[in-house]
Amino acid sequence: MDEDTADIADTGLRQLEGYLLWQAEIATAQRDAAAFTELFPWLSTGQREEVAQAYAQKRLQVSRQAVTHIAQRCRELRSEYEDRYRRLRLGLVALLPFATALGAAAAVATRSWQ
Repeated sequence: MDEDTADIADTGLRQLEGYLLWQAEIATAQRDAAAFTELFPWLSTGQREEVAQAYAQKRLQVSRQAVTHIAQRCRELRSEYEDRYRRLRLGLVALLPFATALGAAAAVATRSWQ
């Protein structure tokens, strides 16, 4: 499998996972909405459905906001960590000539003592 195909497959799997997670959230919101309406036995069937629908919609709105916020924060953290990694890598590359020179000096010093 070449890299482009792997990227497409990875993207597809992430989208499928997101879809399944969101469907599970919808089902949970609907189940919780139905349980919430059970607290009000005096509601008519129509009122119960209306309250359940409003509850589920609000719950999904809050869930979407939370997911959006979390996704944004993940992107920010990824950017921060990539920047830190890049700076660390540059620092290590900058130390390489010094470490090489130090190693060569140590080798020369060891030979001169023998």
